[in-house]
Amino acid sequence: MLSLTKARWAALSPNVRGAAFVVTGGFILICMASLVKFLGQRLPSFEVLFCRFLAGLIVILPVVWRSGFRTVLKTEKISGHAIRGFVGFMGNLCFFFALVHMAIADTVTIQFSRPIIMVGIAALILRETVGWQRAIVAVVGFSGVIMITRPFGDGFEPWAIVALGGTFFGTLVVLTIKLLSRTESTLTIMFYFALFTTLFAAIPAAFVWVQPTMEEWLLLALTGTLGIIGQSMFTHGVKLGDTSFVMPFDYMRIVYSFFLGFVFFTELPGAWSFVGAAVIVGSSIYLVRSESRGKST
Repeated sequence: MLSLTKARWAALSPNVRGAAFVVTGGFILICMASLVKFLGQRLPSFEVLFCRFLAGLIVILPVVWRSGFRTVLKTEKISGHAIRGFVGFMGNLCFFFALVHMAIADTVTIQFSRPIIMVGIAALILRETVGWQRAIVAVVGFSGVIMITRPFGDGFEPWAIVALGGTFFGTLVVLTIKLLSRTESTLTIMFYFALFTTLFAAIPAAFVWVQPTMEEWLLLALTGTLGIIGQSMFTHGVKLGDTSFVMPFDYMRIVYSFFLGFVFFTELPGAWSFVGAAVIVGSSIYLVRSESRGKST
């Protein structure tokens, strides 16, 4: 039976297998986000974040040891790794704070505006030429973020600005990875990211530390484990299939976040959240697919 299942799995196209990994990894990451929200009701976000990063560092150390510490740690761009660690720390911190204080669905949806933010950074900071079509789609997509934030009404959600800040820092993480990957190995980048984010999170966590209960220790360990597994599955799925095919499946995270937010926290986002999510998803998928078409031509 097991061999038959493996044979059927191997017979699937790389795109289908990649999409399956992305969909499953996305669900695991939203389960992690739900745990973050639950733990954040009593434990400081700095503390939860530190445990999340520490778990990643502990997991990667055996891999580094097998590959050789001297080989992996050798780098001439330690400042670049430190910058990546800092922006990664800030992005995750904003995401964790937003998760604790606002609906999971809204927080996750805003996080998916990263392709839209990337267009703005490419035009304003990197001075790249952005076509009028991409510019219009980016503006339309950002209007979806405004719908969720509702800055001009009584339902204004200030924590959405924090979530948007997390998306901005997350976009910077992607840019730093592109720069570092020109000369650094993937394992070197992963190790220094785990090291620096753990160090950055440890400093504030030490000042606000609240002793977890035994149950909370177990949940913190589970949070870190789910984060590592979910991110690994997502990364593997992206490597297996074509980016333009598998990336839209990652938007299932928004569906999961609406469902788990309602089931576990009785969160029911308003109509503007649903409309904003549709606008962000549609615009982001267009930008991802147009970017993939541009690279293939």
